[in-house]
Amino acid sequence: MDVYDLDSYQRAIPHEVFGRLRKESPVHFNAEPSGPGFWAITKYADVVMISKDPKTFSSARGGTNLTDLPPEELSIVQMMMVNMDPPKHNQFRNLVSKGFTPRMIAQLEPLIRAAAKRTVDAVAKSGECDFVRSIAGELPLIIIADLLGVPQSDRDKVFDWSNRLIGFDDPEFQTSLADGKIAAGELWMYANQLAAQRREKPELDLTSVLVHASIDGVKLSEPEFDAFFLMLAVAGNETTRNAISGGTLALLQHPEQRQRLLDDPTLIPSAIEEILRWVTPVIHFRRTVTREVELRGKTLREGDKLAMFYTSANRDEDVFSDPFKFDVTRTPNEHLAFGVGQHFCLGSSLARLELRIIFEELLRRLPDLELAGDVRRLRSNFINGIKTMPVRFTPEAT
Repeated sequence: MDVYDLDSYQRAIPHEVFGRLRKESPVHFNAEPSGPGFWAITKYADVVMISKDPKTFSSARGGTNLTDLPPEELSIVQMMMVNMDPPKHNQFRNLVSKGFTPRMIAQLEPLIRAAAKRTVDAVAKSGECDFVRSIAGELPLIIIADLLGVPQSDRDKVFDWSNRLIGFDDPEFQTSLADGKIAAGELWMYANQLAAQRREKPELDLTSVLVHASIDGVKLSEPEFDAFFLMLAVAGNETTRNAISGGTLALLQHPEQRQRLLDDPTLIPSAIEEILRWVTPVIHFRRTVTREVELRGKTLREGDKLAMFYTSANRDEDVFSDPFKFDVTRTPNEHLAFGVGQHFCLGSSLARLELRIIFEELLRRLPDLELAGDVRRLRSNFINGIKTMPVRFTPEAT
């Protein structure tokens, strides 16, 4: 019952293994190829409890990725908000949280709708495309580039850096961990050039907010700014891309559910929640134990690492009725795709809006979309991603 094995995730999420663990060993010690091993947390209630107790289960102490980093690298990733604990996490989150409130995000609807229309326009007359690159990857890139103040002509650079940073376990995106570091360095150099421009001439974007922001009267250092920019660029791109592609695949694999949306588009908001539960773009995040604690009869000691598997929690039979049924009308649907507690996803409102708008556009304009080849998945136990997904559809009339 190994939930680390990268090759298994390239085939499909190992839901059978997670199902056995939830029943037989919900707090399960799992070996890893080059590390001390970790506790696999697979039950919904445990993921919620751990997420809400940052004093006992730290995001900062070892970071939120399973790989143990040397001190000099750990100190760099600890500058990212996702790898902080309170009170520092709260201070950094407050810097940009005003830009992500539901009210602020609602003002972006015309921008997102126009971007979604342009995205579909670009492929609608061809009758075929790679769905990931042309549609699922394109819309989030346009939006996050706009929010950060990145010129649209540079958005492909962000796509490439993001792939190399997130796809570190997939040989197609990088040949070594060193290449991931190079990608981070290239993104940071780019961010610093943009920051220099915004110091001279601020605009209405998040880069301007960050370069002029301060915590207790002290402005962000260059490494802190770089880490913030990287997190926003990657998180605002990768996760929504994978929700769009994974959600489209789910609709293609469940044609009766897609037909319900075609017949009644008012179901799209509830379908988005089911897509988020079903896909769960982020498979896990790590925490490090800060004191000895007992959990379901297992003793977790200080320094132990654990992985909260959201993809398993979102199929927990104790929370979701018939969890392996894809149901666009599911209610209630309190999934954990955006996490819970202190680190609940800052961009959740933005992601929901992007998803709703792109699916409205796709269902209306490409109603007979279908697979036209093999779906190739990312080799990763961290991100539930699709690399390529060829599709075809009736071309729109010119």
